[in-house]
Amino acid sequence: MRALFKFAILSLLLLGLPLAGVKLGGGTVAPYLSFPPVTRMVMQPSFSWGVFLSLALLPLATGGLFLIWFRQPLLKGNAVAPEKRPLPWWGVVGLFWLAGAWVLAWTRFPWFAPWQRYTFSLLWLGYILVINAFTFRRTGRCLLTERTGYFLALFPLSALFWWYFEYLNRFVANWYYVGVGSLSPYEYFLLATPPFATVLPAVLSTAEWLASYPFWGSPRVGFWAPRLGRPRLVAGFLLLFAATGLMGIGLWPQYLFPLLWLGPLGIIVALQTLLGEETVFAPLKEGDWRPALIPAAAGLFCGFFWEMWNYYSLARWEYAVPFVHRFQLFEMPLLGYAGYLPFGLECFLVADQLARAWPAKREPYSTGIREIILPFGS
Repeated sequence: MRALFKFAILSLLLLGLPLAGVKLGGGTVAPYLSFPPVTRMVMQPSFSWGVFLSLALLPLATGGLFLIWFRQPLLKGNAVAPEKRPLPWWGVVGLFWLAGAWVLAWTRFPWFAPWQRYTFSLLWLGYILVINAFTFRRTGRCLLTERTGYFLALFPLSALFWWYFEYLNRFVANWYYVGVGSLSPYEYFLLATPPFATVLPAVLSTAEWLASYPFWGSPRVGFWAPRLGRPRLVAGFLLLFAATGLMGIGLWPQYLFPLLWLGPLGIIVALQTLLGEETVFAPLKEGDWRPALIPAAAGLFCGFFWEMWNYYSLARWEYAVPFVHRFQLFEMPLLGYAGYLPFGLECFLVADQLARAWPAKREPYSTGIREIILPFGS
């Protein structure tokens, strides 16, 4: 019952707040409720150095946090790298799969034309297989082999998860798809859902791989440990801020578009705290920033490959971001990559909810998802 209550509240807030903003602005909500939520290109305000520099503060602060964290000494007894093993046979298969999918995605063979639109899923299935093989080579375990049922369950959850962000994009129109032609809603859904289903498995598998390196995965000493005297009061203010921001993208999408990535993160963390649940970020109060930095880095790492493989794909997305659309790396404006940092955290929060309902049988995968990024203890 408690889980059902939390799901109902989350759904009401995450889905309803942007619509409430549209209604407050005197708009009509019907265009935002059609499915699938296909977004078309819209004209956005031109580039502004003031906005660009202001929005750059968050990724610069995050980068500074990374640098400070990595300068701290490793905790003694936790800096030993796992013994390397041969790449498993299925990892070799994955490498050939990925290479073949890459060739098919970036070329235009006439005989492959009927299937050209579907190569993005092939690329990411290959990536997921390979990154799990790399982790297995270093540690002897990975999500694919140790928690196979949970790992497979991430795929349908991921599809639902990214469809939600497609819904939010209806309000801000920051990206749109080309090369999909005049597909029917049913055809569009079948084309889009498989690649959406690879998002969570890719980010979680990447985070686990990063954490297998002591440089990333080992705890450090002497780092800032933020402690909140009244966490529920702080969570209440966070919930109010995040909810107002998510409503704001329905009112002023051209100005509040970054809250598409920050709003859901704030709402989920605030609700967990108010309900007395421990979040994946609990180790921060002990000065252990791995549960925040590793998922953010995993999101950015995957983001680079998303954008790179998208660049020459037939069915791809392009961007129309207000005020900061300049200095593009592939199709993405450079500052847009900052959105992958909170997105990585959101991936972990969502995956953690599934993990708590999907108990593991063997260590170190006990409860929740935090264990995959704390491989060297605390």
